[in-house]
Amino acid sequence: MQPSVPSFRVAVIGGGPAGLMAAETLARGGAQVEVFDAMASVGRKFLLAGRGGMNITHAEPYADFVTRYATGRGARALALRPMLDAFGPDAVRAWIHGLGVATFVGSSNRVFPSDMKAAPLLRAWLHRLREQGVHFHMRHRWTGWRDAGDVLTFESPEGAVAVQADAVVLALGGGSWARLGSDGAWIPLLQARGVGVAPLAPANCGFDVDWSAHFSDRHAGEPLTTVAVTSVGADGRAFRKQGQFVVTAGGVEGSLIYALSAALREQIAADGQATIHLDLLPDLTAERVADQVAHPRGARSLASHLQSRLGIKGVKAGLLRECLDKDAYADPVRLAQAIKHLPLRLRRPRPLDEAISSAGGVKWDALDGLMLRAAPGVFVAGEMVDWEAPTGGYLLTACFASGVAAGQAALDWQSRRRDRA
Repeated sequence: MQPSVPSFRVAVIGGGPAGLMAAETLARGGAQVEVFDAMASVGRKFLLAGRGGMNITHAEPYADFVTRYATGRGARALALRPMLDAFGPDAVRAWIHGLGVATFVGSSNRVFPSDMKAAPLLRAWLHRLREQGVHFHMRHRWTGWRDAGDVLTFESPEGAVAVQADAVVLALGGGSWARLGSDGAWIPLLQARGVGVAPLAPANCGFDVDWSAHFSDRHAGEPLTTVAVTSVGADGRAFRKQGQFVVTAGGVEGSLIYALSAALREQIAADGQATIHLDLLPDLTAERVADQVAHPRGARSLASHLQSRLGIKGVKAGLLRECLDKDAYADPVRLAQAIKHLPLRLRRPRPLDEAISSAGGVKWDALDGLMLRAAPGVFVAGEMVDWEAPTGGYLLTACFASGVAAGQAALDWQSRRRDRA
């Protein structure tokens, strides 16, 4: 006797975390799931992001966790909250443990697999998906719909392919790291169906600074450790974060800059530039710094004096020279003030393709839940939707959560259709 064939066929387009989680949710709900991806294998960005240690989620108190997300040019991410409530950090860890992968919480509350690697987790996940009956079609680039109907079209090594599905989950990513598949090529396809899409913009990105050739040649690649950055947002509120970042040949990048990138990007869009202020010695009070700068230095050079009294050397010393004129550098009062509050002008975000993630995407008012209002039966998940979050496990958690939500929404939609039939 032949086994029964599921009557609900769903095409999941995009094999990143959101798409794979949607596929798992659908398969558990009894759907016949086909995953299509333009690349030769799934999870390319997931694997690359895990090379330095797979930060899977974050263990800070949940009330704080949900405040890390924003949508639509910095608005509070209220639309994401139900998804995160249903599949948040604790659920992510439980799901990973269910794959036979242990996790631990690092000193910064970031959560990692015990071996810090992404590949074993992905292998275990794909094995389970295949056991659940999920089928994978690689090197299939989605090209839209046939005659704006319900038939999906793909380019494949064998030529054009047409696929009929009862429902579709789109999880094609944003626009960063295009070489790994997230190239934003889906935007005109959805716009042609009348779907509102906010322009993609770099998130968790670096910024250009007009360094002098001398400073760039001498200090590019050097980390700025134990510094604090203060930035003033469009609403006038000041944000201050402590950590580290890296000076590049043409600007700045790194975790401390990424954490402020959304506000900085919006300020540059509004004003043409943004100014941050660096505290080069955040563990010392302004009074302590002023006393040490003013301490008699005898025959020593000012550079030697700053190194001896305050430990300022290397790139920190170079920044003071770069950002201050000669008069300010020679004035003990102004120099001490600059050490605690050094202005640095950012000209523009680095290109989208260099960013860790992207902002923008399908607008929330174009969605009914996660289903496209202009295309019933088509659901979206992951970075395709207009939300953003900092690094630290927040991005991945929301991709997982939205994948679960999109898969469940497709199952619920089919159930309602059957009830009406």
